[in-house]
Amino acid sequence: MRVDAVKALESGCKAIYVSNHGGRQLDEVPSTISVLSEVVKAVNGRAEVYLDGGVRTGTDVLKALALGARAVFVGRPPVYGLAVAGEEGARNVLTILRNELKLAMQLSGVTDVEDVPQSLVTYAARL
Repeated sequence: MRVDAVKALESGCKAIYVSNHGGRQLDEVPSTISVLSEVVKAVNGRAEVYLDGGVRTGTDVLKALALGARAVFVGRPPVYGLAVAGEEGARNVLTILRNELKLAMQLSGVTDVEDVPQSLVTYAARL
């Protein structure tokens, strides 16, 4: 992942989009959240880093922000809401995600999405 990010920068990219097809294509592809820190370190502030994949809750968004994502994209949850209740369903899902993020920030003492500390996230490497 690090090598890919550096190559993208050397090719003139202004942003890195961390994404994959994951379990849909291959069983052992690393999740986007598990490689995010590595990509952010490789980029070292030279480009914005965005993330998608596996984001289902507001706390998932908070984790990605804490690990250095500048923006987090969400796909399936709004589509599920759309399938169930049309535009209103998609809107409701986005409201739920926003409220979950807001609550997680409040419970963590975070007042601004620009200032989410990495210390909020701890994890162990897969064995």
